[in-house]
Amino acid sequence: MIFSEIITYWYSVNKRNLPWRQTKNPYFIWLSEIILQQTQVKQGLPYYTAFVDEYPSVFDLAKADEEQVLKLWQGLGYYSRARNLHAAAKHIANELDGKFPDTYKDLLKLKGVGDYTASAIASICFNEVAAVVDGNVYRVLSRYFGIDTPINSSIGAKEFKQLAQALIDKNNPAEFNQAIMEFGATHCRPKNPYCHSCPFNNGCIAFNKNRIDELPVKIKSAKAKKKYFHFMVFTSDDAKTILEKREGKGIWQNLFQFPLVEVEKQLKDEVVLEHLKAHNLLSDTHFEISKYNDKPIVHKLSHQHLYTTFWIVSTTHIKSAGIPISKIRDYAVPILIGNFIDDFNFQ
Repeated sequence: MIFSEIITYWYSVNKRNLPWRQTKNPYFIWLSEIILQQTQVKQGLPYYTAFVDEYPSVFDLAKADEEQVLKLWQGLGYYSRARNLHAAAKHIANELDGKFPDTYKDLLKLKGVGDYTASAIASICFNEVAAVVDGNVYRVLSRYFGIDTPINSSIGAKEFKQLAQALIDKNNPAEFNQAIMEFGATHCRPKNPYCHSCPFNNGCIAFNKNRIDELPVKIKSAKAKKKYFHFMVFTSDDAKTILEKREGKGIWQNLFQFPLVEVEKQLKDEVVLEHLKAHNLLSDTHFEISKYNDKPIVHKLSHQHLYTTFWIVSTTHIKSAGIPISKIRDYAVPILIGNFIDDFNFQ
């Protein structure tokens, strides 16, 4: 049997029953693929269900406010995915009359859609012979063929794409693409893969040369930068607090956060307090300020680690436009802020 036949047969026996596999509707396939970028199925599934329930069509998603979309996305991270999802929905609904592009080339024109997502939608929905290459596919192909080319290099991306395109079942690209992704996700796993029950173990170079843990090869990324965040959590006698929308570019763009004082390095508490007291929100205001967490909460992102401290600022009234504490969960916030809101007993 050839590679494509083996993997599609394995898939027919072992595939998981997932809701987006019950449809060819490009809206639902697109939605699932965007959610599952950088996200495991078990984490993404509840979000997929929530989005389908809240926005059953691309028109419903297009009409939503961005803040509503970000709120529903809260906890998934990589919020640019949600912003791009919303922007693409508005383009499809308003410029394309709700009709999804039906070719790989045209799908690439949608905001937030790259090679992998375009290939998945084109093959699954429109039967185009466009091979998907994601982390799971890199792992399967690098191990089976013993490829040492780094997967996060431009040469590697081209090499693996060409190989996947050569292997894909030309008569059933949808099944092949889903099969190889599923095989990498559940069988040829990053750690402790099921090699001894693998249908490819006779020909797998990594298995036969004891190189499973060495492949795929990845160039080490730059060391994550450290940032030091100090959030000011206001609580007033009339049960109000302050949330500010994060402006400018960045991963938390348009999300809400408590007023922030950012410093470049770890500082002693008394020095931080001076920085906080210099904030314009505290000028001419009677307040008491106390540290909420003794040790910084380390929030790890792909390119930076945030060392975060929350400071509770108790005051009689809030000078700026505060919000009722009872409404605080209505706002879309980063998961770091959301976890604090859940843990802190607002009065």
